[in-house]
Amino acid sequence: MSYFSYDRIGPGHGRQPLPEPRPVEPGEWPKLEAALAVVNRDLTATLPGQDALVLMVDPGPSLPPGGIDRGQVHVAMPDGRWQGNQVNAWDPEEDDPLEPDDEMTVLRVVADAAQETVVELLWQVWPICGEHKLGMHARPAGTAGDWYADATDAAGPPVWWCRGGRDGASHDVAPVGELAATLPGKQRRALRRTERKRDGGR
Repeated sequence: MSYFSYDRIGPGHGRQPLPEPRPVEPGEWPKLEAALAVVNRDLTATLPGQDALVLMVDPGPSLPPGGIDRGQVHVAMPDGRWQGNQVNAWDPEEDDPLEPDDEMTVLRVVADAAQETVVELLWQVWPICGEHKLGMHARPAGTAGDWYADATDAAGPPVWWCRGGRDGASHDVAPVGELAATLPGKQRRALRRTERKRDGGR
């Protein structure tokens, strides 16, 4: 991730810095925020000690008077760094909504972005299938091995999917947000203890 500056043309116009990225304000992107809360459950369950991911807005260049742009939203590490595509793919010329209408699509897109940020910035595969020890990917439940992201024939809720072992037995591991249920008993108990401590011993 890098921030660029641009030059205005003409005398008296020096280099103008782009606005700095900023954290999303609570309630600013409700569907994206809700989806990230679900994905963060999986992060907490599978990477103990890792702080929750956050949403960052990259405002982009200034717009002319009357222009509307709420910026590009990215899933970021707690320190504000991110890797990969924005999660609010919005084209004002196509009259797209600011957030996708389909909450399942939002969850899958946010899970993909979270995975890319974690993998690239922590330099580790995440999440990992407990059975096959392979990295998993978010996709609609029940999709075949040859499914691709722009396919329109899959409408199931997003799951973490594993391509399987050498026999090619791909399988859905768990719904996004429910990886804690796939952990061995000892890890599940440790996770519950941590959650109780965080919630004040309740």
